[in-house]
Formats: sequence, C-alpha cells, structure tokens
Amino acid sequence: MLFQAMMQDNLNFVGWMFVLMFIFFALFVLATIFWVLMIIDCAKRKMSDNERITWILILVFLGAIGAVVYYFMVKRK
Repeated sequence: MLFQAMMQDNLNFVGWMFVLMFIFFALFVLATIFWVLMIIDCAKRKMSDNERITWILILVFLGAIGAVVYYFMVKRK
C-alpha cells in the first residue's frame, strides 16, 4: 500500500516535470524567435550607422533582454 502511494507520487512528480520542461522549452524558443526578429528589424531600420551598430551589439550580447529593451525603446516609438 505504501509502495503504491510512493509510486503514484513519483509518477505525478515526473509528469509535472515534463510539463514544466515543455513550458520552459516553448518560452526559450519564443524568446529566441523574438530576439532574431529584433535583430532583423534593427538591421533593416533607417538609422545612423553608429546607432545601428550599437543596437546590434546590444542585441547580440544581451540576448532576449536586449531585444525587449530594443522593442520598447526603438520599435514601439
């Protein structure tokens, strides 16, 4: 009886771990897509060369955080 209860708890734990892993993987994929789209937008946007280079370096080195900053400071302007 105790063994069955322990096995059920382990199965629930493993199930929830798979769900959490899937959610984190999906968020990672979405963040990467958003990051790439912001780099493309920055490369195509009309701005001075120095500003473009600065933003691309920020996007490359800060990743998704840089993409969010770029989105709110430049793209939604």
